[in-house]
Amino acid sequence: MRFVGVVPARFASTRLPGKPLLRIAGKPLIQWVYESASQASCLERVLVATDDERIYRTVFEFGGEAVMTAADHQSGTDRVAEVAAGLQADVFVNVQGDEPLIAATTIDLVCRPFLSNPALQVATAKIPLRDPEEAAKPQVVKVVTDAAGKAMYFSRSLIPFPRREPAHWYKHIGIYAYRREFLLSLGNLKQSVLETTECLEQLRFLENGVSIGVVEVSEESIGIDTPEDVDRVRPLLENKLILDRSKTSNHQRGG
Repeated sequence: MRFVGVVPARFASTRLPGKPLLRIAGKPLIQWVYESASQASCLERVLVATDDERIYRTVFEFGGEAVMTAADHQSGTDRVAEVAAGLQADVFVNVQGDEPLIAATTIDLVCRPFLSNPALQVATAKIPLRDPEEAAKPQVVKVVTDAAGKAMYFSRSLIPFPRREPAHWYKHIGIYAYRREFLLSLGNLKQSVLETTECLEQLRFLENGVSIGVVEVSEESIGIDTPEDVDRVRPLLENKLILDRSKTSNHQRGG
């Protein structure tokens, strides 16, 4: 089974214009994401899908692979679907272009269910959420799953609500894997009421009867949407650079 990772990247951003090219700890953001995704063992290939020549050139310059896509896509999923239309693979993984700390193990876990479940069309991830204050934030999307690990609902609200018993919350990690056939049929799914109410694209799938498999992961990922997010992520990436250099140095001495 062939898995391909696609990193959608557009230059326009309301709060951080040119976000993919923002330099953090010595590298553009898009390079951090690309390199993290490339470490996933399940991915045969990783592509950046963009509508901007500056992003395309930057990816080329650091040795990555990029493709130009249309400028009028409404979402990253639409951009991934365009790539899928012109590329033969079984599953396409949408890796968010603003999450430089996405773990390779998370990507591998999201890919794994497709190997044993031929009926699965969409998969994503969740992580335990133990802080009640964070759980109450609308920007933190929560997910509730059934006993089989299928998504029952995603919401910006506090779900489940702890009316009588302490609640166990799960944060949705914004990574998706799609079978190619499903991606190519997305245009047939009408925008749903729940999707527009919560501004969550994945609710369109549920409201149209499409099951979403949800795997539990252990490594958090931080999306970059504001200057404050950059400040949070920068020291983590600087530490990652130090660790990577140390591993390289030790490997060279051992060799």
